[in-house]
Amino acid sequence: MKKETFLEHLKPFINTDCGSYQPAGVGKIADMLTEKYTALGGWHIKRQHLHDEVGPGLLITNRENPDHYDVLLVGHIDTVFPEGTAAARPFKVEGDRAYGPGVADMKNGVIAIYAALSELDPAVRDKLSIGILHNPDEEIGSIHSDPWLLAEAKKADRVLVCESARADGSLVNRRKGNATFIITYHGVASHAGNDPEKGRSAVLEMAHWTVELAKHNDYANGTSLNVGQVKGGSASNVVPDSAEAVLDLRFWDNSKYDEIRALLDRLAAKPFVDGVRVEIRVKSQKPAMVMNEGTEQLMQLVEKAGKKIGLPITWQAVGGGSDANTTSAHGIPSLDGFGPIGAGFHSEKEYLEIESIEPRVALLKAVLEEIAS
Repeated sequence: MKKETFLEHLKPFINTDCGSYQPAGVGKIADMLTEKYTALGGWHIKRQHLHDEVGPGLLITNRENPDHYDVLLVGHIDTVFPEGTAAARPFKVEGDRAYGPGVADMKNGVIAIYAALSELDPAVRDKLSIGILHNPDEEIGSIHSDPWLLAEAKKADRVLVCESARADGSLVNRRKGNATFIITYHGVASHAGNDPEKGRSAVLEMAHWTVELAKHNDYANGTSLNVGQVKGGSASNVVPDSAEAVLDLRFWDNSKYDEIRALLDRLAAKPFVDGVRVEIRVKSQKPAMVMNEGTEQLMQLVEKAGKKIGLPITWQAVGGGSDANTTSAHGIPSLDGFGPIGAGFHSEKEYLEIESIEPRVALLKAVLEEIAS
């Protein structure tokens, strides 16, 4: 697909708000994709309701009710941006880059899947059982779609996640595992002037935890603990009886999750401040994206496809998670980064490298052709 045509397909997607907790907006994205694949012909489309707080998922297949896929292509259709972002900074092209909310994470990958399949030789398509899964909540950890994703992925010989290629063009063969913990502190309120000694500060307890958790960062081995959000208290003259912290955990070694979870439980069992009670809730969890023999074989297949179209293939391990974490952890050969090149994720600087569009769509087509052969 020519880059100009690709951008025409992409523009209305960028100009639609579709944050993870915006089910109506995500539904509009699903509607647009349904229209596109219906117009192609030969595709079966199922809309998946996952939870009222998120939009629908889509499962698109070239065979009716398949129990096996030669390949499952995955691309999420939610973004991190609040309502109104699309109107505030709509799709635009400046020089060799396109900008707008979700342009790299990962609406470009969603359109790349469509572009590759719209141009795939029907003879190649008919040799394959292809699944396309678009989930609506990846940016919040696929908390509702993970079981659905995994059920479909277990039918697949291989999974290709079409997040953006890295800024240097690399594909992704490893990703850190991650978890998000909501830590709630319950103290005892009192007047900060008249009887502060009767209070039990939830904020003080949270502060102790923040310092203690920082001691367990092990950057050399890829383990990081970041207390990224905090809130608490009601007024400056009240000893705070409540506080909340959100902890982000990242790791290469999947055993680190159990290690840090045990640490949190020990801290909760014996708070720093007497009289404070601590609750821990796991909001989301993804194991590390790991490699196995099947992954290495899939890498060789991708490199062979790249050679056929004159595109050198390089690989990168990255800290951010994706749905490839889930599928690879269950032994399904999984690779990521098959979208066009993009960077600046989750920010106003997010961009798509326009000149990468045609070669990356060609790569995805070439990989499908290689699987079929």
